[in-house]
Amino acid sequence: MPLRPFLTHSLSALALALAVSGGAAFSPLSARPAAAAEDGTSGLPVPRFVSLKADKVNVRNGPNRDHDVSWVFNRSGLPVEVTAEYETWRRIRDADGAEGWVYHSMLSLRRTALVAPWLKGETVPLRDAASTDARVVARLEPSVLAVVKNCDGKFCRLVGDGFDGYVQQSQLFGVYPNEKVD
Repeated sequence: MPLRPFLTHSLSALALALAVSGGAAFSPLSARPAAAAEDGTSGLPVPRFVSLKADKVNVRNGPNRDHDVSWVFNRSGLPVEVTAEYETWRRIRDADGAEGWVYHSMLSLRRTALVAPWLKGETVPLRDAASTDARVVARLEPSVLAVVKNCDGKFCRLVGDGFDGYVQQSQLFGVYPNEKVD
């Protein structure tokens, strides 16, 4: 599902809240609506991609510490999709489609992506420009983790351990089809 309609809707709602309240609904320190801070939700669009902030992140069956831990992520930077929010908890989905609840402070707005984690035995071309005609500078294995620098809706510029280049957006988990990232 594309992020842009949600972002546009959220920004319109925020502008309306600011106009009605004379600016009181927005806290420049938190960069989110004050109403969102009161109930613990972020006020950001759902769904959206984020990344794991820590090397160890517990994923629970429900949105509080009383719920059992379903599994533990052991690698910071992995992209996950926020599919719901409840107070200070976020329901997330990983690249394998598994879902669970994570405490909000374990997540970062830093955009990352996994290169085609669904591929087996194939590689994905990394190009020197955002075009299918651009020169291939490397071939990336499935599930390579990279930082998303920007996306134009068709290609994303990725930077990772020893590489910097462009990959077709459809070959990434961590960005939506046609999403533009600045």
